[in-house]
Amino acid sequence: MKVANIMPGDVIEVTVKYTEILVPEDGTYEYVFPTVVGPRYTGESKPSDIKGKDNWLVNPYLHQGEEAPYEFGISVNLNAGLSLGEVWVPSHKVKIDKKGGDRAVITLKPEEKNGGNRDYILRYKLSGNKINTGLLLYPGDKEKFFVLMLEPPENVNIDMVPPREYVFIVDVSGSMHGFPLDVSKVVIKKIVNSLRGKDYFNILFFAGGSEVLSAYPLQATEANKKKAIEMMMSQSGGGGTEILDAFQRALALEKKEGLSRIIVTATDGYVSVEKEVFDLIVNNSNEANFFAFGIGSGVNRYLIEGIARVGMGEPFIAVDEKEASNVADKFVEYIKHPLLTDIKVSFEGFDVYEVEPVSMPDLFARRPLMLYGKYKKASGNIKVTGKTVKGKYVKNIPVMKSQEDKQNTALTYIWAREKIARLADYGRVGVDVKKEVTELGLKYHLMTDFTSFVAVDRVIRKTGEVVTVKQPLPLPQGVSDYAVGGGYTATGGKASPSSPMMRACELSVDDRNGVVHISEPNLFITSGVMPANVALDDVGSPVMNQIKEELEKKFKEWGLTYLVVNLKVDKGKVLSLQVKKYTGKKCDAAALEKIFKKLQLPIEIQGNMELEMHFM
Repeated sequence: MKVANIMPGDVIEVTVKYTEILVPEDGTYEYVFPTVVGPRYTGESKPSDIKGKDNWLVNPYLHQGEEAPYEFGISVNLNAGLSLGEVWVPSHKVKIDKKGGDRAVITLKPEEKNGGNRDYILRYKLSGNKINTGLLLYPGDKEKFFVLMLEPPENVNIDMVPPREYVFIVDVSGSMHGFPLDVSKVVIKKIVNSLRGKDYFNILFFAGGSEVLSAYPLQATEANKKKAIEMMMSQSGGGGTEILDAFQRALALEKKEGLSRIIVTATDGYVSVEKEVFDLIVNNSNEANFFAFGIGSGVNRYLIEGIARVGMGEPFIAVDEKEASNVADKFVEYIKHPLLTDIKVSFEGFDVYEVEPVSMPDLFARRPLMLYGKYKKASGNIKVTGKTVKGKYVKNIPVMKSQEDKQNTALTYIWAREKIARLADYGRVGVDVKKEVTELGLKYHLMTDFTSFVAVDRVIRKTGEVVTVKQPLPLPQGVSDYAVGGGYTATGGKASPSSPMMRACELSVDDRNGVVHISEPNLFITSGVMPANVALDDVGSPVMNQIKEELEKKFKEWGLTYLVVNLKVDKGKVLSLQVKKYTGKKCDAAALEKIFKKLQLPIEIQGNMELEMHFM
């Protein structure tokens, strides 16, 4: 962002508004507010040598430990719409004030006024062991918006999961011959083997034509799973890629009555009918849940991610056989807990319009569902029905004017964003979406492929000297001046040396910021902090040589490649050692402490010293 035409004494206030949807990971919602950009390594280039689009790389930054010339403040008004569980901020010290069951106000404690040197991270969970529903209303001046949320319970038992029917659509065309088909076989085999005895399944193989395992759904017995895997393993690949016909035939296959259907396709996506496939899925979203596996090293992500988006699922990409097993595990974990199927939402006395999506997919343990729309009056009732393993599910949600909240302005932009995404990314076939997307962007002040922001200064100032001011940033927490080189400091000086490697077998202590570096062709310390100012000449090389030889020997013996230790030092003597983390077969803290106690540092050094070591 660039702000120009600032007169002496002017106060410029910049307000940025944005919206994003937080997607939970294993039941945890996370909001991250970035606060600082770390300095970028530019080699030995001078700031004046870096021009054009890379000019931002030479923004000045403060030395390690220096506080920013500004204060950092952030407060969060959290309105979850559902009952809140745990709320925490791992990045900063905060005060959390819960307001009722579904709201909380999170503010920074006074000691965090200089907390702008690290990103702000807020996490929260929802409470309850049942399927939750929540409703948010925004009474805009011209339009009113709502969001209905269906949230899976925090803890899911296997007895809560109903049986399902799977239809696998497997690409065996010419482009899948060899390596891609081998990857696909690993994925499908693992998923088929994970099916429970009460589940049903079928497989459709397609190329120029198609072939099915069975004319009707098969129960997932061991014999049927073996039969399916044998048929899968016999495929070799060849012919065209008639994916649209394959989807149409899969949807026409006989369905197991009373079970939710999941359609899984595995393909490299080398087709030109993406929009037709998306359109087919949208029109049949009430018939099945759709998931896609992208197979191979050059996947058509537009198709795979598009199927996931319009099918309200998640894309899965497997580029090789090694990764295929992990991706299959991820998919199985994702879909193994569908809690509510055959979901229907009806509005009784609640006048709504322009609702997205048109139909609801199944509710999975790892995937909450959201319904967006506009309404005319806050009255009536929303009825959610579905099927669980215990039978019919019915939830009535009353809509009352007291639920309307003027602070829920984000609902306007969330609805508009969802609408634009469905139109622009995966629009219906034959529909010219450019005009509609442009109108939505202009109406709701959103940046799209066809709209952008332009600010017009009403006061014209043609005279005066232009002075560019670059505000220095603090280094991110835990980053030293030795992290990068080639940049420049707020005072205009060159940054600290770009490499931590000094002279072999020497300990160097930067007398300005106390950063420690030990170098060796195979062993070196990339960062360290100690509260002392000691000149390089005060350190003896012979002792360091002895320690480093012993360390190298131990690194080889223990198979270590990485080690971080904390040393407690008093008057130049190492009193104790604590191993913080390591990568390798083993690490003996007592043996390391014995080695480091031989190190005789200058008497001025005392306090704690953290050393990070790599062995290559």
